[in-house]
Amino acid sequence: MQRSVLIAGCGFVGLPLARKLLETGWQTHAITKAESSAERLRSESFNVHVFDLRHADALRKLPRRHFNVVIHCASSERGNVEDYRAVFFEGSKNIMGSLEYENFIFCSSTSVYAQTDGAWVDESSAAAPTRETGQVLRDTEELVLAANGTVARLSGLYGPGRCVPLRKLLAGQAAIEGDGTRVMNALHQLDAVSALHFLAASKPAGIVNVTDNLPVTQVEWYRYVCNRVNKPLPPTGPRNRDRKRGWTSKRVSNQRLRSFGWAPIYPTFKEGLETILALAKS
Repeated sequence: MQRSVLIAGCGFVGLPLARKLLETGWQTHAITKAESSAERLRSESFNVHVFDLRHADALRKLPRRHFNVVIHCASSERGNVEDYRAVFFEGSKNIMGSLEYENFIFCSSTSVYAQTDGAWVDESSAAAPTRETGQVLRDTEELVLAANGTVARLSGLYGPGRCVPLRKLLAGQAAIEGDGTRVMNALHQLDAVSALHFLAASKPAGIVNVTDNLPVTQVEWYRYVCNRVNKPLPPTGPRNRDRKRGWTSKRVSNQRLRSFGWAPIYPTFKEGLETILALAKS
Protein backbone atom coordinates (compact mmCIF):
# COMPACT_ATOMS: atom_id res chain seq x y z
CA MET A 1 0.00 0.00 0.00
CA GLN A 2 1.31 3.47 -0.90
CA ARG A 3 2.53 5.39 2.12
CA SER A 4 1.25 8.92 2.72
CA VAL A 5 2.98 11.95 4.22
CA LEU A 6 1.96 15.47 5.16
CA ILE A 7 4.69 18.12 5.29
CA ALA A 8 3.88 21.23 7.29
CA GLY A 9 6.01 23.97 5.80
CA CYS A 10 7.28 23.99 2.23
CA GLY A 11 10.40 26.13 2.42
CA PHE A 12 14.16 25.58 2.39
CA VAL A 13 13.84 22.00 3.71
CA GLY A 14 10.16 21.22 3.16
CA LEU A 15 10.11 21.77 -0.60
CA PRO A 16 13.03 19.48 -1.54
CA LEU A 17 11.76 16.99 1.04
CA ALA A 18 8.33 16.90 -0.62
CA ARG A 19 9.99 16.32 -3.98
CA LYS A 20 12.17 13.53 -2.56
CA LEU A 21 9.26 11.74 -0.89
CA LEU A 22 7.15 11.96 -4.03
CA GLU A 23 10.05 10.67 -6.12
CA THR A 24 10.38 7.63 -3.84
CA GLY A 25 6.73 6.66 -4.06
CA TRP A 26 5.06 8.47 -1.17
CA GLN A 27 1.64 10.05 -1.64
CA THR A 28 2.79 13.53 -0.69
CA HIS A 29 0.80 16.47 0.68
CA ALA A 30 2.23 19.79 1.81
CA ILE A 31 0.81 22.71 3.79
CA THR A 32 1.75 26.32 3.19
CA LYS A 33 0.05 29.19 5.00
CA ALA A 34 0.02 31.75 2.17
CA GLU A 35 -1.91 31.59 -1.10
CA SER A 36 1.02 33.32 -2.82
CA SER A 37 3.33 30.49 -1.75
CA ALA A 38 0.82 27.92 -2.94
CA GLU A 39 0.63 29.58 -6.34
CA ARG A 40 4.38 29.16 -6.76
CA LEU A 41 3.97 25.46 -5.96
CA ARG A 42 1.11 24.71 -8.35
CA SER A 43 3.52 23.29 -10.93
CA GLU A 44 4.76 20.67 -8.44
CA SER A 45 3.42 17.12 -8.67
CA PHE A 46 2.56 16.78 -4.99
CA ASN A 47 -0.64 18.02 -3.35
CA VAL A 48 -0.50 21.58 -1.99
CA HIS A 49 -2.94 22.91 0.62
CA VAL A 50 -3.24 26.43 2.00
CA PHE A 51 -3.80 26.18 5.74
CA ASP A 52 -2.41 28.06 8.72
CA LEU A 53 -1.32 25.39 11.19
CA ARG A 54 -1.52 27.98 13.98
CA HIS A 55 -5.30 27.58 13.81
CA ALA A 56 -6.75 24.19 14.77
CA ASP A 57 -10.05 24.80 13.00
CA ALA A 58 -8.26 25.27 9.69
CA LEU A 59 -6.51 21.90 9.85
CA ARG A 60 -9.81 20.11 10.40
CA LYS A 61 -10.82 21.22 6.90
CA LEU A 62 -8.01 19.34 5.19
CA PRO A 63 -9.52 17.05 2.54
CA ARG A 64 -7.47 14.19 3.96
CA ARG A 65 -7.16 13.59 7.70
CA HIS A 66 -5.04 10.40 7.99
CA PHE A 67 -1.36 10.08 7.05
CA ASN A 68 1.31 7.52 7.75
CA VAL A 69 3.75 10.30 8.66
CA VAL A 70 3.45 14.01 9.44
CA ILE A 71 6.61 16.14 9.33
CA HIS A 72 6.54 19.59 10.93
CA CYS A 73 9.33 21.62 9.34
CA ALA A 74 7.59 24.99 9.11
CA SER A 75 9.62 28.11 9.80
CA SER A 76 8.98 30.83 12.34
CA GLU A 77 10.24 33.21 9.63
CA ARG A 78 12.75 34.73 12.04
CA GLY A 79 9.90 35.73 14.33
CA ASN A 80 9.87 36.53 18.02
CA VAL A 81 9.04 34.23 20.90
CA GLU A 82 5.29 34.61 20.29
CA ASP A 83 5.77 33.51 16.68
CA TYR A 84 7.85 30.56 17.85
CA ARG A 85 5.15 29.45 20.25
CA ALA A 86 2.39 29.87 17.67
CA VAL A 87 4.18 28.00 14.87
CA PHE A 88 6.06 25.33 16.81
CA PHE A 89 4.17 24.57 20.02
CA GLU A 90 0.63 25.51 19.07
CA GLY A 91 1.16 24.28 15.51
CA SER A 92 2.30 20.87 16.73
CA LYS A 93 -0.56 20.68 19.21
CA ASN A 94 -3.06 21.59 16.50
CA ILE A 95 -1.71 18.93 14.15
CA MET A 96 -1.87 16.31 16.88
CA GLY A 97 -5.42 17.22 17.79
CA SER A 98 -6.75 17.54 14.24
CA LEU A 99 -5.14 14.73 12.24
CA GLU A 100 -4.53 11.00 12.48
CA TYR A 101 -1.04 9.65 11.81
CA GLU A 102 1.33 6.84 12.73
CA ASN A 103 4.43 8.96 13.25
CA PHE A 104 4.93 12.67 13.95
CA ILE A 105 8.36 14.19 13.24
CA PHE A 106 9.15 17.63 14.63
CA CYS A 107 12.14 19.54 13.26
CA SER A 108 13.82 21.17 16.24
CA SER A 109 17.32 22.62 16.55
CA THR A 110 20.65 21.71 18.13
CA SER A 111 20.54 25.21 19.61
CA VAL A 112 18.66 23.64 22.54
CA TYR A 113 22.08 22.43 23.75
CA ALA A 114 23.28 25.45 25.68
CA GLN A 115 26.80 24.17 26.41
CA THR A 116 29.60 26.70 25.93
CA ASP A 117 32.75 24.66 26.63
CA GLY A 118 33.17 23.05 23.19
CA ALA A 119 32.48 19.55 24.56
CA TRP A 120 30.73 16.77 22.65
CA VAL A 121 26.99 16.46 23.21
CA ASP A 122 24.58 13.71 22.22
CA GLU A 123 20.88 13.03 22.71
CA SER A 124 21.43 12.17 26.38
CA SER A 125 23.16 15.49 27.14
CA ALA A 126 21.45 18.30 29.00
CA ALA A 127 19.35 20.55 26.77
CA ALA A 128 18.51 23.68 28.75
CA PRO A 129 18.45 26.70 26.41
CA THR A 130 18.79 30.12 28.01
CA ARG A 131 16.69 32.06 25.50
CA GLU A 132 12.88 32.03 25.37
CA THR A 133 12.86 30.90 21.75
CA GLY A 134 14.96 27.87 22.65
CA GLN A 135 12.66 27.14 25.58
CA VAL A 136 9.69 27.09 23.19
CA LEU A 137 11.50 24.47 21.12
CA ARG A 138 12.08 22.37 24.25
CA ASP A 139 8.42 22.69 25.23
CA THR A 140 7.45 21.48 21.77
CA GLU A 141 9.94 18.63 21.93
CA GLU A 142 8.42 17.43 25.20
CA LEU A 143 4.94 17.62 23.68
CA VAL A 144 6.05 15.47 20.75
CA LEU A 145 8.01 13.00 22.87
CA ALA A 146 5.04 12.52 25.20
CA ALA A 147 3.06 11.39 22.12
CA ASN A 148 5.81 8.91 21.16
CA GLY A 149 6.90 11.06 18.23
CA THR A 150 10.32 11.82 16.76
CA VAL A 151 12.32 14.98 17.47
CA ALA A 152 14.93 15.75 14.82
CA ARG A 153 17.40 18.32 16.17
CA LEU A 154 18.87 19.96 13.07
CA SER A 155 22.13 21.88 13.26
CA GLY A 156 22.87 25.05 11.31
CA LEU A 157 21.40 24.73 7.83
CA TYR A 158 23.20 25.84 4.70
CA GLY A 159 22.97 25.14 0.99
CA PRO A 160 22.44 26.84 -2.37
CA GLY A 161 21.42 30.44 -1.76
CA ARG A 162 21.80 30.09 1.99
CA CYS A 163 25.15 30.19 3.77
CA VAL A 164 25.27 33.12 6.16
CA PRO A 165 29.00 33.11 7.07
CA LEU A 166 29.99 32.78 3.40
CA ARG A 167 27.66 35.61 2.41
CA LYS A 168 29.10 37.84 5.11
CA LEU A 169 32.66 36.93 4.11
CA LEU A 170 32.09 37.78 0.44
CA ALA A 171 30.36 41.03 1.43
CA GLY A 172 33.22 42.07 3.71
CA GLN A 173 30.97 41.92 6.78
CA ALA A 174 32.38 38.85 8.53
CA ALA A 175 34.19 38.87 11.88
CA ILE A 176 35.87 36.15 13.90
CA GLU A 177 34.35 36.24 17.37
CA GLY A 178 36.90 36.52 20.16
CA ASP A 179 39.64 33.94 19.68
CA GLY A 180 37.62 32.05 17.06
CA THR A 181 37.29 28.86 19.10
CA ARG A 182 33.49 28.81 19.15
CA VAL A 183 32.48 25.47 17.65
CA MET A 184 30.12 25.44 14.67
CA ASN A 185 27.86 22.53 13.68
CA ALA A 186 26.53 22.43 10.14
CA LEU A 187 24.00 20.54 8.05
CA HIS A 188 23.61 20.76 4.29
CA GLN A 189 20.06 21.23 3.00
CA LEU A 190 20.16 17.90 1.14
CA ASP A 191 21.36 16.06 4.25
CA ALA A 192 18.43 17.49 6.20
CA VAL A 193 16.17 16.16 3.44
CA SER A 194 17.97 12.80 3.41
CA ALA A 195 17.70 12.41 7.19
CA LEU A 196 14.00 13.33 7.36
CA HIS A 197 13.25 10.95 4.49
CA PHE A 198 15.14 8.24 6.38
CA LEU A 199 13.27 8.96 9.62
CA ALA A 200 9.92 8.90 7.84
CA ALA A 201 10.68 5.43 6.48
CA SER A 202 12.31 3.94 9.59
CA LYS A 203 10.11 5.61 12.25
CA PRO A 204 12.44 5.64 15.27
CA ALA A 205 10.87 7.43 18.22
CA GLY A 206 12.76 9.79 20.51
CA ILE A 207 15.42 12.42 19.85
CA VAL A 208 17.96 12.28 17.02
CA ASN A 209 20.66 14.82 16.24
CA VAL A 210 20.89 15.62 12.54
CA THR A 211 24.25 17.14 11.69
CA ASP A 212 27.34 16.41 9.65
CA ASN A 213 30.34 14.43 10.89
CA LEU A 214 32.75 17.25 11.64
CA PRO A 215 32.08 20.18 13.98
CA VAL A 216 34.72 22.88 13.46
CA THR A 217 35.80 26.03 15.21
CA GLN A 218 34.89 29.32 13.64
CA VAL A 219 38.51 30.15 12.84
CA GLU A 220 39.03 26.72 11.22
CA TRP A 221 36.00 27.33 9.03
CA TYR A 222 37.20 30.75 7.94
CA ARG A 223 40.78 29.60 7.29
CA TYR A 224 39.57 26.90 4.93
CA VAL A 225 36.95 29.02 3.18
CA CYS A 226 39.16 32.09 2.83
CA ASN A 227 41.78 29.91 1.16
CA ARG A 228 39.16 28.54 -1.25
CA VAL A 229 37.79 31.96 -2.26
CA ASN A 230 41.11 33.80 -2.06
CA LYS A 231 40.07 36.20 0.68
CA PRO A 232 41.98 37.34 3.77
CA LEU A 233 40.82 36.19 7.18
CA PRO A 234 38.13 38.49 8.61
CA PRO A 235 39.05 40.78 11.48
CA THR A 236 38.37 39.71 15.03
CA GLY A 237 35.47 41.16 16.97
CA PRO A 238 33.46 40.62 20.15
CA ARG A 239 31.34 37.52 20.66
CA ASN A 240 27.77 37.94 19.48
CA ARG A 241 25.86 37.35 22.71
CA ASP A 242 22.60 38.51 21.16
CA ARG A 243 21.94 35.38 19.06
CA LYS A 244 18.22 34.61 19.13
CA ARG A 245 18.76 31.11 20.56
CA GLY A 246 21.76 32.00 22.69
CA TRP A 247 25.54 31.91 22.32
CA THR A 248 26.78 28.32 22.47
CA SER A 249 29.87 26.28 21.66
CA LYS A 250 29.55 22.50 21.52
CA ARG A 251 30.31 19.55 19.25
CA VAL A 252 27.08 17.79 18.30
CA SER A 253 27.31 14.04 17.70
CA ASN A 254 25.29 12.36 14.95
CA GLN A 255 26.29 8.87 16.11
CA ARG A 256 22.77 7.77 17.08
CA LEU A 257 21.32 8.53 13.66
CA ARG A 258 24.28 6.96 11.91
CA SER A 259 23.88 3.82 14.03
CA PHE A 260 20.43 3.39 12.44
CA GLY A 261 22.05 3.30 8.99
CA TRP A 262 21.92 6.93 7.86
CA ALA A 263 25.02 8.68 6.48
CA PRO A 264 25.36 12.29 5.28
CA ILE A 265 25.85 13.05 1.59
CA TYR A 266 28.24 15.82 2.63
CA PRO A 267 30.22 14.46 5.61
CA THR A 268 31.83 17.85 6.35
CA PHE A 269 31.29 21.48 5.47
CA LYS A 270 34.14 21.22 2.95
CA GLU A 271 32.22 18.92 0.60
CA GLY A 272 29.03 20.93 1.04
CA LEU A 273 30.82 24.21 0.35
CA GLU A 274 32.12 22.91 -2.98
CA THR A 275 28.57 22.50 -4.29
CA ILE A 276 27.76 26.11 -3.38
CA LEU A 277 30.93 27.47 -4.99
CA ALA A 278 30.34 25.40 -8.12
CA LEU A 279 26.82 26.82 -8.46
CA ALA A 280 28.16 30.36 -7.94
CA LYS A 281 30.54 29.89 -10.87
CA SER A 282 27.94 28.44 -13.23
